[in-house]
Amino acid sequence: MRNEFLTDTIAAIATPIGNGGVSIIRISGPDAFLIIDKIFTHQNLQSGIIYHGRIKENAENLDDVIVLPFKAPKSYTGEDVIEIQCHGGVYITKKILDIVIKNGARYAEKGEFTKRAFLNGKMDLSQAEAVLDLIHARTEKFAVKTAKNLFGKLSLEVGKIRQEIMDLLSRIIAAVDFPEDVSEPEYSYIIETIENIISKINYILSFSSSSNIFRQGIKIVLAGRPNVGKSSLFNALLNLERAIVTDIAGTTRDIIQETIDIDGIAATIIDTAGIRDDKDINKVEAIGIDYSKKYLQDADIVLFLYDLSAGFTLEDKEIYESVKDKLNIKIATKSDLTNNTDNESICISLKTGENLQYLKEQIKNAIISTNLTEVEYITNQRQQKCLEQTKNSLINSLIAAQNKEIQDLISIDIKSALMYISEVSGEVITDDILNNIFDNFCIGK
Repeated sequence: MRNEFLTDTIAAIATPIGNGGVSIIRISGPDAFLIIDKIFTHQNLQSGIIYHGRIKENAENLDDVIVLPFKAPKSYTGEDVIEIQCHGGVYITKKILDIVIKNGARYAEKGEFTKRAFLNGKMDLSQAEAVLDLIHARTEKFAVKTAKNLFGKLSLEVGKIRQEIMDLLSRIIAAVDFPEDVSEPEYSYIIETIENIISKINYILSFSSSSNIFRQGIKIVLAGRPNVGKSSLFNALLNLERAIVTDIAGTTRDIIQETIDIDGIAATIIDTAGIRDDKDINKVEAIGIDYSKKYLQDADIVLFLYDLSAGFTLEDKEIYESVKDKLNIKIATKSDLTNNTDNESICISLKTGENLQYLKEQIKNAIISTNLTEVEYITNQRQQKCLEQTKNSLINSLIAAQNKEIQDLISIDIKSALMYISEVSGEVITDDILNNIFDNFCIGK
């Protein structure tokens, strides 16, 4: 982290680039008020007052704007902040930002406003990461859940666990350093305390799989021989004509995918090329088949389709054998063309709509069955790793306490646990980890 990080003034466009009603340019740092005085029709702005005026360049009026001043520490970053609301055009927005830069600011880096908020104590690291989750949330349900972290749900619970570890460590160290004045805590007390803390960590981690599904979404891959109705089902699930549908085998040669919201989960539906071993297939279709096999390996749920009117062929069986160990739904298509039945499959007709709604319900149930519970704590992979490391250190100290080893030695692993739990909220953090987190933010946030 650069030494001048908190001593210079930064600026960026805080709204998406493009034509719109309003664009916002954000300025943060010690010279924010000096800069706005140079380019705005009003000077000596007071925090808490909304100003209407004009941005100037060389005494020439450039745009009619609204300016919102915030004095440190009562701002998003904890610094002096100026927000300029101008008309939402690409040219005018960039022009005003250029004027701000010419008058003493520099371009903000990715996530630098939120990084400054963290460094200035306006939020802890888990709350800063919640900002990133909120920006990238693809469903309403995930946005609602991750907003709880923004308001401190995870950090409050982690803070309680951290305090319990610190209290235990303090009692052991006090007894080690001042044996004549402080008696060692009973081993039974140490064991009970550690077990209680591990139980709380396990409870948070129990939502890890669900958290990852909410954040990353779920991959649903359609698989089967050519011309069994994969593209038709793909279009039906999306309620739009996205994939080309013909009666010619091998029409789909590339991977087609779209993301939809299924009960608050971002589900990516993936249509693949029909799998067949025909020696006469051309090179393009062969590449498509290779892609299909790769996507099937990474699928969370497989929708396996076969043509009910043609029966379950040897080729169908070979494909199904390759996916049966995955979470899958077996679908028999073209039920309107035959009297055949299959009690082990969902028989559908994409022409008449038979059982299509029932299939959608089963897909929803399959998503729920992927260990997706009512998530109380949303965590990301970094936080999960920190909690796992905390737990492992506590397990080591628990074993040592059960063996009644010297308490000075027990305290070593408890100290490690304290360090790892402190990384969740950022009390202990390296510059590399910090930069890696904020590099995932967009500029302007």
